Parts: sequence; C-alpha cells; structure tokens
Amino acid sequence: MPQTPTPRTTPTTSTAGAAPSRRRRWLTLLLLLVLCYGVAAAGAVATGDAGSTYAALDRPAWAPPGWLFGPVWTVLYGMIAVAGWLVTRRPGPGRRPALVAWGVQLALNALWTPLFFAAEQYGLAFLDISLLLAAVVTTALLCARVDRRAPWLLVPYLLWVGYAAALNLALWLTN
Repeated sequence: MPQTPTPRTTPTTSTAGAAPSRRRRWLTLLLLLVLCYGVAAAGAVATGDAGSTYAALDRPAWAPPGWLFGPVWTVLYGMIAVAGWLVTRRPGPGRRPALVAWGVQLALNALWTPLFFAAEQYGLAFLDISLLLAAVVTTALLCARVDRRAPWLLVPYLLWVGYAAALNLALWLTN
C-alpha cells in the first residue's frame, strides 16, 4: 500500500524566539540589581562619611557595630531585586500592584539614608522608615499573590527594617 507523504509542519516555537525571552528575563534581573545597588550607592554618596556620624551618636547597647550595615544591606538589596524579578516573570493582574509597591518601598528606602545621615533629621527619618516598614509589608503581601517565593525573600528585609526603625527611634530620642 503506498504511503502518503505527511506534510511538513513548522514548529510553533523556535529556539530563536526562546533566546530573546530568556535574555530579557536575565536583563530584567540585572536591571533590578542595578536599581537596588544604585539606591545603595546614591545613599553612600549623599551621606559622605556615615560611619563617623553613626560612631559619634549616643547609641543604645543593642545597636549593631557600624561595620555590620554594609554586608547586611548588600545581601538585602540582592534579595529585594530577586523578589521583584520573580514578580516580573509572572503575568497576571496582580503583577502591576506588586511592582508599584516594590517601587514605593525602594523609593522610601532611598530617602532614609540622606534624611538620617546627611540632613540629621532623625524624626523625619523615623517617619520615613515607619512608612517603609508598612510599604515592605504591603509589597510582601502583594508579591505573595503573584509568586509565593517573592515574599519569603522580603522577610529578612522586613525584620531588618523593623529593627532599624526601633534603632532610629532610640537614636532620635537620645540625640
């Protein structure tokens, strides 16, 4: 029995189409990392010698040593970026509110360092960090609706900001 040749079909996906999408995902992560570490760099530039300012303050016994802030924030900014990146990867109606909240918390984060160190406005810095704490909670809750992993990356950030808020309040009241 003669066989009928089967028609050739073109694949619906191509490897050429996958590469730009994969590349775009990694570029998005890189952009978010640059944005987060840019906030850190801008804060460092705006404050000058924050270490000397911190050392000169009358600090409570439970205040961390100044050298600890750099390593902690380095890790936290990376986690913040990855949390945002996970959200960008998921389409859906909850993505936009989560990313807006992510941007708000990063903006509040960026404001705190110049307020506290450069302007020495400890009360305004406390107001900012209180709003930041609320923004991180909101961001985590909204991110949870999009990707369950994202809020877990924000938990250490939330804990550190809570601790930093208590420290900010103590420094404001004693200095």
